[in-house]
Amino acid sequence: MCLLADNSAMETLPQLLHASLWTRSLTAGQVARVEAETVVRTLPLGVPVCRKGEPVEHWIGIIDGLVKMTSMNSAGKTTTFLGVTSGGWFGEGSLLKDRHRKYDVVTLRESRVAYMPRATFEWLLDTSIEFNRFLLLQLNERLGQFIGMVENERLLETDARVARSLASLFNPLLYPEQATDVQLSQEEVGYLTGVSRQRVNQSLQVLERAGLIRVEYGRLRILDLDGLRCFPEPSQAGMLGRATPPETAIAAERARSASSHSARSGVARPRKRSESSR
Repeated sequence: MCLLADNSAMETLPQLLHASLWTRSLTAGQVARVEAETVVRTLPLGVPVCRKGEPVEHWIGIIDGLVKMTSMNSAGKTTTFLGVTSGGWFGEGSLLKDRHRKYDVVTLRESRVAYMPRATFEWLLDTSIEFNRFLLLQLNERLGQFIGMVENERLLETDARVARSLASLFNPLLYPEQATDVQLSQEEVGYLTGVSRQRVNQSLQVLERAGLIRVEYGRLRILDLDGLRCFPEPSQAGMLGRATPPETAIAAERARSASSHSARSGVARPRKRSESSR
């Protein structure tokens, strides 16, 4: 269950609308129409919220739960683009430019999902300048999120990628009024970061020792959000007190083994003396 910043639980569509930034400039009548036309569904773990290739007919919000935006190629290889948690809305880009969705969205736990019809979304575009301004900000924020994701994947090691992935779930524009105490399992973190559960466990321990998070059963408490966003800083690198990361240690061991094998293979065996030289 999602807790808002005031520690109240987000369970209903009116609570989601109240917490959303884009509703704050709407009139009471506009909000009432959005609420009346939006459909809420409760979806179990592991089912599609929407499917790649299907017509784009809704703007989608997460009342309570966690979903991942993903894609699979013809060979069955998958990639996760991002996670969307309680309070977030997504799919505005697809509504604005495409008639068919370019990705799958799947629940990572039981989730309550709000489906705003295309007609309602387009009515807001036509009647609210403030709603249009919000969409510009949201699209820009998503663009920055994707650029950051590519940068993290190419330049950062695993602990830092896990830290940035956690921080992305607390974006104040995308997920307003999100509490710093979040229900999030290690397995779910692994799905969002593309890292095994065992490796996630090691990274969370590193982040906990650095004073950035507190790991609790099935939950994470964020202690230093800014620290997660820029982890690791030079000052943190010397404070972590951790062993060499497993992937680095394995690579180093392989290099030593290869060097040792080459050295053994290159040692010339002593030749037997011929009878004439005795």
